[in-house]
Amino acid sequence: MTEQDGRATADAGAARYEFGAASRPLGGWEKTVFYWLAGAYTVFHLVVLNIHPLEPLLFRSLHVAWGSVIGFAVFVIAARGTADRVPWYDWLMIAGSLAAAAYIAVELDGLQFRAGALFTTADAVVGALGIFLVLEITRRTAGLALPILAVLFILYAFAGPHLPGVWHHRGYSPGFVFSYLYSDQGIFGITTAVSSTYIVLFVAFAAFLHASKAGAYFNDLAVALVGWARGGPAKVAVVSGVLFGTISGSAVANVVASGMITIPMMRRVGYDGPTAAAIEATSSTGGQITPPIMGAGAFIMAEVLGIPYTDIAIAAIMPTILFYLANYLHCDLHALKHGLRGLPRSELPPTARLVRTSHLFAPLVVLIGALIYGYSLFRAGTLGVLAAIVASWLSARGDRMGPRAIADALAAAARDSVQLVAVCACAGIIVGVIALTGLAGRFSAVVFAIAGDSRLLALVFAMVIALILGMGMPTTAAYAVAASVIAPGLVRVGIEPLTAHLFIFYYAVVSAITPPVALASFAAAGMAGVDPWRTSWIALKLGLATLIVPFMFVYGPELLWRGEILAIVHVCVTAAIGVFLLASATEGWFAGRPLAVALRVPLFAAAILLVIPEAITDLVGAGIAAAVWLIQRRRPASATPSAT
Repeated sequence: MTEQDGRATADAGAARYEFGAASRPLGGWEKTVFYWLAGAYTVFHLVVLNIHPLEPLLFRSLHVAWGSVIGFAVFVIAARGTADRVPWYDWLMIAGSLAAAAYIAVELDGLQFRAGALFTTADAVVGALGIFLVLEITRRTAGLALPILAVLFILYAFAGPHLPGVWHHRGYSPGFVFSYLYSDQGIFGITTAVSSTYIVLFVAFAAFLHASKAGAYFNDLAVALVGWARGGPAKVAVVSGVLFGTISGSAVANVVASGMITIPMMRRVGYDGPTAAAIEATSSTGGQITPPIMGAGAFIMAEVLGIPYTDIAIAAIMPTILFYLANYLHCDLHALKHGLRGLPRSELPPTARLVRTSHLFAPLVVLIGALIYGYSLFRAGTLGVLAAIVASWLSARGDRMGPRAIADALAAAARDSVQLVAVCACAGIIVGVIALTGLAGRFSAVVFAIAGDSRLLALVFAMVIALILGMGMPTTAAYAVAASVIAPGLVRVGIEPLTAHLFIFYYAVVSAITPPVALASFAAAGMAGVDPWRTSWIALKLGLATLIVPFMFVYGPELLWRGEILAIVHVCVTAAIGVFLLASATEGWFAGRPLAVALRVPLFAAAILLVIPEAITDLVGAGIAAAVWLIQRRRPASATPSAT
């Protein structure tokens, strides 16, 4: 199997777990044609973003249509239809996608003149065709949940006059709805604006990092740093989640990429299957909240709020640290509790080789440096791609990227983008209906009425909706929909817009490990060959800090680097101590001894009190924790701990 075939197999596995998608292995002339079409798709975006801008509506329509052409060729209509040729009905889908884009190109001036007010019969027909094609490509790549939700929203646009109370609106004709949604007010609106710019660019960056062997270097570095420690392979999964997750932005992609290495390593040193799978799933999920490149939803957030993406990345630093601190502590305490050792030093990657290939870290350094020096995200991402190519030229002869490897990376970037392109376009339908009907204002009124003046009730309500949406949809779509519906209500109860959106985003992310539908946990369980339900519950325990952290930064904005420096230090330190106590309570290990069930409750309470950003609660929490520590120290020491 070639490296390209191996990557395709891994990508197909990730797509099947995350999106329920099934792809066809193209052969013959079709494989060649769509290979070059995919590579040209990535080049087209790089040229438009850096050299020759296009009118936004035209650019976005070409972005969706071209992506759909690749998608209809690669993804099959049903799981059983995996023949290596594109069938006639998919050629019709491809032709329809191109025809809809051609209509926008020809009628561009007229469409912009009529936007949001008038429409022609042709506008309505093309709009209906385009909406159908977007729903179908989304169904193939992202499963049924998002298209069904989009259809329900479309029906709501028609049914408004017949609905009672807060759901009532005046209603719209089918022609107006179809033309409105197939415009920059719907499908080609803000979500597609993000997918056509940031998402394609940073997916390309990730593809070139993989092709340059930087991804493999990150894994080797993680093994060298912590593989020797007690429970070392589990800690490798955590560190790998930080290093690889920040360039992937997909929990399931992270699981598939690193889990094939870390899960067998964890099993070899004594971790049971469900725990090994849960550690990998939880660590991989954190990649979407890890700066400098967070999940695609973070780019949508920057566009919606109209603030620099770097502001969001900076605000996410401390919550990310708390998330991975919790993961690391769980791994360490579990290893202490069960006497698990690390990898023999003879099996660690040689330090000399890591130093010799340290140039593979250069693309990430270039990207971060470009952002710090004020370059746009487009320019920084493009420089990162170029740095990955140059870094590969400093590697051994067989690892250097030549013309064919560069073409492979360009094509891989397009294939990896198609699913997110479809998701963002379909989410645009929902966002368009929300804007057309004023649903966001009505829904926020409901939230305000339920919560009254209580921030806590409003936040719990928002958390539940974000988790439910995330269970059935990719994170990007879950965040886009939840933010459109919920965020205005949170802002109305006095929560700052950035904080409200980050709150929703974090729960859309953590839904990947939240039962009953936990895509990252299911993927890891599948790789480990263990029970997905047990894996999901263990992953939820490991990610418990993530369920609390968003409440922490709402009530303690210092976690987002806002406020006086002493207040920021105080809140961050007490939050970190609280996360440690939370891990100790849930793992059942504290002060070098097993923790009795009766003591877990007060220690858990102490953890919660310490994460609340108030001086009084910190003092009470610290007092309870000290009392539990004294009781623990009086108990006989267990023979279980390992000193390694």
